[in-house]
Amino acid sequence: MIEGVITLLIYVCLLALAVYLVIYVLGVIGVVLPPTVVQIIWVIVMLVVVLMILRVVLPHMGIRLAGALLPLLA
Repeated sequence: MIEGVITLLIYVCLLALAVYLVIYVLGVIGVVLPPTVVQIIWVIVMLVVVLMILRVVLPHMGIRLAGALLPLLA
């Protein structure tokens, strides 16, 4: 589980760096995003991170996510 958590932290750092660089480069080339749009982008990133954390931690606690059952219902 420790390896999974460390890998997850690396992915989270890379995701945050990628989003920051995209916003930075857009600002440098002259496409200035409004602060509200930047906040919405970061909220979406944080929701993705929460989902990533849940997918790593919950199976080790014996809890299955509902998304794992959807292919069985189709």
